[in-house]
Amino acid sequence: MVSCWHSAFHSREAKDLRGNFEKERNPPSSFSPPSMAFPLRVLLLLFLSIPFSESKSNLSFDYYKRSCPNFEKIVRETITTKQMSNPATAAGTLRLFFHDCMVEGCDASVFIASNSFNTAERDADVNLSLSGDGYEVVVRAKTTLELTCPKVVSCADILAVATRDLVTMVGGPYYKIRLGRKDGLVSKASRVEGNLPRSNMSMTHVINLFASKGFNVQEMVALTGGHTIGFSHCIEFSDRLYSYSKKHATDPELNSKFAAGLRNICANHTIDKTMSAFNDVFTPGKFDNMYFKNLPRGLGLLAYDHALVKDPRTKPFVELYATNQTVFFQDFSRAMQKLSIHGIKTAKNGEVRNRCDQFNSIQT
Repeated sequence: MVSCWHSAFHSREAKDLRGNFEKERNPPSSFSPPSMAFPLRVLLLLFLSIPFSESKSNLSFDYYKRSCPNFEKIVRETITTKQMSNPATAAGTLRLFFHDCMVEGCDASVFIASNSFNTAERDADVNLSLSGDGYEVVVRAKTTLELTCPKVVSCADILAVATRDLVTMVGGPYYKIRLGRKDGLVSKASRVEGNLPRSNMSMTHVINLFASKGFNVQEMVALTGGHTIGFSHCIEFSDRLYSYSKKHATDPELNSKFAAGLRNICANHTIDKTMSAFNDVFTPGKFDNMYFKNLPRGLGLLAYDHALVKDPRTKPFVELYATNQTVFFQDFSRAMQKLSIHGIKTAKNGEVRNRCDQFNSIQT
């Protein structure tokens, strides 16, 4: 991960951030039961017809109000310190959150370290490039929380809140998060492949992958807007620079000056696998809609990025978000809220880990 980022934490954004952080987190009003005079048989049928998720129903906005009242304050202080010392933290944590939730659900399974009995998620090929900053900021918060309210707060909840707060800190939207996730009991590298989009996948493949997780095309495009911060390693797009086709070494739809700069940056990518470039060349450290504005200009880094503005299924949303940042922020917030409760675990199939990188009991 490169660290030469410009922080977008200006005074106005800092003020907005502090204001957002202090907003009350009150859950929506609860379901009101029908009148007692309603026929019992019809009431039973209605109840059975309501989609019900036991795991999601256990979540709430004020889950730690009594058991760990300073939870969000501690996370907020931890991420602020880390982001200001290393501006790559926000993008790294956002990507870590996405990789965690898409495999096994949002259960911090990506944090588990491999041992002699098991090769864990974090050692799957696609996860080897995940940022150490993302792991570190969550572990720091967990360490402080264990001293304040031991064995109470899950690593999965810390990751969800840290991601939200970091996105907000670098200029993105604030959105409420339900809490109460438990940490997963399974983490296997063998389960990663096929659950995360790859840069060389066809658009149909990526759309189907997101659909299998319950996300429609618009939600997929909104989530992809996370590329507005962060960067990609040269190996992920080198074919667009050096071996695009027999007729063109470089993808002709790349902006020519952009392509020339990338070829210079990535010249030694076969030797140095860490070589990388910003996903958004103009405002790489600020969460905004510049990523979508760049795509029609030939400034999309990955083949998938470029495909978004070409495919008729995704192009309308790219154009919408490029012209209306408010709508992008709203849709991104809703998609992140939805992602944050995907495949969550409860006490029946999860635990609150003492350490984020280890199960509480040895897994064989």
